[in-house]
Amino acid sequence: MGFCTMAKIVIRNLVHGPATRRYPAVPQRACPITRGHVTLDPAQCISCGLCMRRCPAQAIQVDKAEKVWEIDRFRCIACDACVEACPVKCLTMETTYIAPVTEQTVERHAITYVKPEKKKKPETGQAEG
Repeated sequence: MGFCTMAKIVIRNLVHGPATRRYPAVPQRACPITRGHVTLDPAQCISCGLCMRRCPAQAIQVDKAEKVWEIDRFRCIACDACVEACPVKCLTMETTYIAPVTEQTVERHAITYVKPEKKKKPETGQAEG
């Protein structure tokens, strides 16, 4: 009796193909509630570090002195807390497919934000003489 049951299962699996998706070769399906992965626009980042403080997994590191923003993709849990905390909205959650990370787990981005110059106030109240 056991052989017949097992033979049915084997034949059914051979005819219908695999039950799982071949992940790296075939991208996963994106559903409407998929959060995706964090992306940064280095031209808008002001190095405030709020994203780093709000990250529960401590996956983000911001170095203000060197103007470097880092994220460890293996530690990131895609919770969206860093995106919500960003005051200038330079972080976004992208739902596009990215290849699996195999070698480099930490992404480094050089922050290229340039602080705008302050407008000079006109000098008033000088004595003419």
